[in-house]
Amino acid sequence: MKKIVLTGGGTAGHVTPNLALLPTLKERGYEIHYIGSYNGIERKLVESANVSYDGISSGKLRRYFDLKNFSDPFRVVKGYAEARKLLKKYRPDIVFSKGGFVAVPVVLAAKHFKIPTIIHESDMTPGLANKICIPSATKVCCNFPETLQYLPQNKAVLTGSPIRKELLEGDRLTGLTYTGLSAAKPIILVIGGSLGAVTINNAVRSLLPKLLEEYQVIHICGKGHLDENLIGRAGYVQYEYVDAPLRHLFAAADLMLSRAGANSICEILALRKPNVLVPLSAAASRGDQILNARSFEKQGFSTVLGEENMTDETLYEAISSTYENRRKFTDMMSKSALSDAVDIITNLIASYAEA
Repeated sequence: MKKIVLTGGGTAGHVTPNLALLPTLKERGYEIHYIGSYNGIERKLVESANVSYDGISSGKLRRYFDLKNFSDPFRVVKGYAEARKLLKKYRPDIVFSKGGFVAVPVVLAAKHFKIPTIIHESDMTPGLANKICIPSATKVCCNFPETLQYLPQNKAVLTGSPIRKELLEGDRLTGLTYTGLSAAKPIILVIGGSLGAVTINNAVRSLLPKLLEEYQVIHICGKGHLDENLIGRAGYVQYEYVDAPLRHLFAAADLMLSRAGANSICEILALRKPNVLVPLSAAASRGDQILNARSFEKQGFSTVLGEENMTDETLYEAISSTYENRRKFTDMMSKSALSDAVDIITNLIASYAEA
């Protein structure tokens, strides 16, 4: 039996692609272990998938001044020692890293033991953690054609992002029943990320009277962001968070309004849903969502609306135009070769683990 160690954490985006690989890895007979942080979001997600989990010490490497910059390097060193101990214990044939700072000690420890390591970069340009890991990696997978220029030519592989199979198995009728909406009007699914997006929430609610004349709205607004005044509004349903039924909401949606996190937009691509992307502004991030969104716009997959340009008028125009031209967007997404990432990546894993 071949053994694999998966690693990655800090946000759900550094975990869910790993989870998407699990069914295929299990089918292929791998013994799977996961190394993450002691109490990060990844622990609960991985343990709920019945996968062996070990926590290690993790520290964040920051480009800006912070007092933790003086203590976190010691946490990284401790994490490296713990990762070496775990890799020596499990003796995996290969390591797969989805990134995040907890993955750095694991990838460096794998290099020490000469274990082949494949890492995956979700965003257009590599983040700091993956930049540190790339020299130690055997191969580097990525989502966007534009990312290839930032990676070593002999290591780069364009794969797309692994998508959980169950997300593609939703049922429209089940989604309509769950939400209480009808098939009489097209449905917009609004997703602002696991924590919601206040700017998008406010814009949608401001525009709601006009939107509901032509559309219905499913609004996943994030924890603590429900608007009690809108509960029971005909044609509008809101949820803080949706887990298992999300696939059915995807199936019910005719158009999506979303942030431009890499995993989110790769799910949209796999689902072939016409979409409007409102990337997180450069002022609130390193600008990766803006680059992600521009790539999807360039490839004809999405309409992009800058947060700073979002008004009732521009948002309505973006939604209306995208819906009217929905066939054009779905046709372009259908031509993409990046929807089979699970098979591409597991085959890549097999080529090194079973060599």
